[in-house]
Amino acid sequence: MATTQVETVSTGADKAKVGAAIALVIAALAGFYLLGRQGQVAQWGVLVVGLVAAVAVFFTSDAGKQFVAFGRDSVKEVKKVVWPSRKEAIQMTAYVFGFVIVMALFLWVTDKTLEWVFYDLILGWKK
Repeated sequence: MATTQVETVSTGADKAKVGAAIALVIAALAGFYLLGRQGQVAQWGVLVVGLVAAVAVFFTSDAGKQFVAFGRDSVKEVKKVVWPSRKEAIQMTAYVFGFVIVMALFLWVTDKTLEWVFYDLILGWKK
């Protein structure tokens, strides 16, 4: 099993790349709202181009590379999962519903029993 080693040391260049990506997102949002009179094509064009540029800059940083590695590892782990068949899933769902009904009845009976003991027998409050 391959393990991914995570390093917490980041260089100034990586911090600058993340900062540039954040600045690009802010610039894209500002451009979207400032170009309101230019039409929707200009607005959405600036927004999409700015966000794509921000994502590209972010993925060149170490944080972006670690994010991509995490995504790849996650996909590998999901592929290892043995998913239940439809029949098994329906059976387990039925078991859960049955348990919920049994517990609801148990709690209702317990509540009514305690209500009877405290209010009728001990305190003598009749309804």
